Amino acid sequence: MKEWYQSSVSDIAENLKTHPENGLSRTDAIERLKAGYNELPEQEHETLLQKFINQFKDFLVLILIGASLISVAIGEVTDSIVILAIVLLNAFLGVFQEFKAEKALDALKKMAAPHAKVLRDGEIMIIPSRELVTGDVVLLEAGDYIPADIRIVESMNLKVEEASLTGESVPVEKTAELLTGQVPLADRHNMGFMSTIVTYGRGKGVVVETAIRTEIGKIAGMLQSYEEEATPLQKKLEKFGKGLGLLCLAVCALVFALGIYEAYLDGKLDMHEATEMLMTAVSLAVAAIPEGLPAVVTIVLALGMQRMVKRNVIAKRLHAVETLGSVTVICSDKTGTLTQNQMTVTKAFASGKMFSFTGEGYAPEGEVLCNGQTIKQGSEQGLATLLTGSTLCNDAKIKQNEETNAWGIVGDPTEAALLVAAAKGGYGTDTLGDSCLRVQEIPFDSDRKMMTTFHNENGKIRCYVKGAPDILISRSLNLLTESGIEPLSEDHRQAINAANSEMASQALRVLAVSYREFDQMPATLTSDEIEKNLTFVGLMGMIDPPRSEAKEAVKLCKAAGIRAVMITGDHPDTAFAIAKDLGIAQHKDQVRTGQQLNELTPDQMRQTVMAANVFARVSPEHKVAIVENLKANGQIAAMTGDGVNDAPALKKADIGVAMGITGTDVTKETADMVVTDDNFASIVAAVEEGRVIYSNIRKFVYFLLSCNTAEILVVFCAMLIGWPVPLLPIQLLWVNLATDAFPALALGMEKKEPDVMEVPPRNPEEPLLNRTMKMFIGVQSVAMTITVLGGFYYGMQSSGGDLATARTFAFVTLIANQLICAYSARSEHFSVFKLGLFSNKYLNAGNALAFALLLAALYGPLHALFRTIEPTMQHWGVLALLAPIPFLVVELTKHFYHTSTASPVNQTSSTQASEY
Repeated sequence: MKEWYQSSVSDIAENLKTHPENGLSRTDAIERLKAGYNELPEQEHETLLQKFINQFKDFLVLILIGASLISVAIGEVTDSIVILAIVLLNAFLGVFQEFKAEKALDALKKMAAPHAKVLRDGEIMIIPSRELVTGDVVLLEAGDYIPADIRIVESMNLKVEEASLTGESVPVEKTAELLTGQVPLADRHNMGFMSTIVTYGRGKGVVVETAIRTEIGKIAGMLQSYEEEATPLQKKLEKFGKGLGLLCLAVCALVFALGIYEAYLDGKLDMHEATEMLMTAVSLAVAAIPEGLPAVVTIVLALGMQRMVKRNVIAKRLHAVETLGSVTVICSDKTGTLTQNQMTVTKAFASGKMFSFTGEGYAPEGEVLCNGQTIKQGSEQGLATLLTGSTLCNDAKIKQNEETNAWGIVGDPTEAALLVAAAKGGYGTDTLGDSCLRVQEIPFDSDRKMMTTFHNENGKIRCYVKGAPDILISRSLNLLTESGIEPLSEDHRQAINAANSEMASQALRVLAVSYREFDQMPATLTSDEIEKNLTFVGLMGMIDPPRSEAKEAVKLCKAAGIRAVMITGDHPDTAFAIAKDLGIAQHKDQVRTGQQLNELTPDQMRQTVMAANVFARVSPEHKVAIVENLKANGQIAAMTGDGVNDAPALKKADIGVAMGITGTDVTKETADMVVTDDNFASIVAAVEEGRVIYSNIRKFVYFLLSCNTAEILVVFCAMLIGWPVPLLPIQLLWVNLATDAFPALALGMEKKEPDVMEVPPRNPEEPLLNRTMKMFIGVQSVAMTITVLGGFYYGMQSSGGDLATARTFAFVTLIANQLICAYSARSEHFSVFKLGLFSNKYLNAGNALAFALLLAALYGPLHALFRTIEPTMQHWGVLALLAPIPFLVVELTKHFYHTSTASPVNQTSSTQASEY
């Protein structure tokens, strides 16, 4: 059997029952998809059973199980069963948390999956790459990942980077030519392989293999999905948790030793007493260490990422969510991000005359005017050539939706605007006839800032060149005028430059068109040989109006201490006009060009990136330099990009942001975030969401640590005083179950605070537990300890020394303190009464469930297991007085602390800012 590279295009079309010009039918594609999706197998997730077993690998849990087995051996079967039941319940909760986080992350991976551009029923469609089938005809351009193994059927200077498959670092030129004999993989120039990258040109190919049958699929072990690394925050929490764990173990060991010593002094030391103290110490350790913290963090991050999706942002990596809260600079593209990405040509300059166009958007409806008079088709030779060149030197398409009648585009908005303008003048693709046929091309690239296409017109080859006006003027020798072709004189150049400046000052993006004629197709198609000695035709000026929501987003950035920077390839006058309208720049001295950047010393460059808010006429290399110098100044930078050449800058930035609509597969793969609507306001919304997520993580860390510290202090202080242990092991574990899981997770879902975008960005080097948080943890844990010990003392006194009554008071008081203090933990700055006492519905539900667990331990058959009494109405009256005391202490402390220090809104020092 022939290999695919040994088969002709016609043979492949026949074997796969497809057509290179029209592709498959939709019906046929759906039928073929039943054979399986085009995706490589991923490493299997742990099963629920494996997750469950892993819950018991924790050292402290194993000790607890061992202690309960010892308890069985000495006859304390009931206590052992209850403790094991609590351990099992905690394990089920841990499995549930991990499962939910895993599903959330899987959903996000699917949202970020790559897409492919295919022909089906003769129409161009963009579909998920996993839905490709054999026989599909795929369209490729620079920046795309090749989504399956394909046989190339058309190639326009197509080059592909195949290092991931062959190890060859130099891009390989691809052709449609048939190969014979046995050819090594790296030399199969008529094949494109899955997961390789198109770096230059464009082409078309027929899918011949998908999924595991592709070349990369045969070595799928190399491409198995990588194991998710811990995020910086998770690593910070893990380090913190280990320190806390060692401290807790030391305290619990001290508690155990102290208990044994006191029992020895009282002459009560026996196996039963030793086991009881061991279980108390171990239970205290389990209750004190927030072992579920990493799982809760993962869930909160994953849920936050899903909320971002609703705001048109896909955060591909968890660390991006954390870093967002620290962003100090957002470097944004102009077109489509800060503007509407609906280009409309409004002006044209040809043969020394200025023309205007009516109509807007992509509907080819309107007319061409000169001095208020309608221009008829063919009456102006210069205009006719300008519009013809704009149509032919163009890769975009405009089409009308059959259902809505709305006009849309396929391709670049700038090129689509040229097509629309040409159609208004009567020079659309449907009117140009055979001259539309393109015989060759030199694709656009960001270094040349030009694109060239070749057409057979009346027996001669004419190439149209479209690009930046300054580049084309410098490469042109002649000028097309109404009287014919004339040498391009200095006066002509000044007139063209004046027209260019006039358009740019009106915030128009200006493109130029030139042409050159050949008797026959040139043998060498390089820029140096072709794009010179041109005849200049004219200018086309178009506008992409600013997004109204972008203006508000820029204001929000300023309030949040974030600088918005515009980076564009446009003319500096155009860039400044848009930036001024958006509020990004106020003066022209805030604008720098790529040429100016080239002339700066390293020290000057570092100063410039802090002073300029607009960078115009820049290349992808300039973007990298801007990011590097911002970071050298201590800035945390987010950088947007859409082209393949933007990938290095996105990788260099602290947060790389790819455009979801115009972005290539390479940028989306490189980026930390994908903005699905290409909107600057969505980036700012993601920053806000990142701040909310980090703030919420701080809230439940503060809540868990203050509660767990209080539990240790209650037992430890009671033993120091010489009192009996106020809480039994099963009571400590029940407290841990009731308060650690539900309220903590609910705090992670708290809504944004009023000042979330009014404080400076936090310092990423600031530890999670800063000075302020440590102070509040100390205040809350001490207030809880005193209140619980007070409740225990009252229970002893009111019952005549009945230990069960006293422990019931301590048990209920501790849980009630923690549940009420959860409401105070909802904000570090604001009183809960300002936020709305019960406005967090998740916390209300979590506390209700936790309180139900408390009641279950007090009433009915369980209260005997927990050795509690059933509280009377009188008891509840006292408990109701004790329950809110720590809450009130913390709220008052919060009020006086923030009143005596600077308001969060006005904090400007790095230390204060980092305490956000």
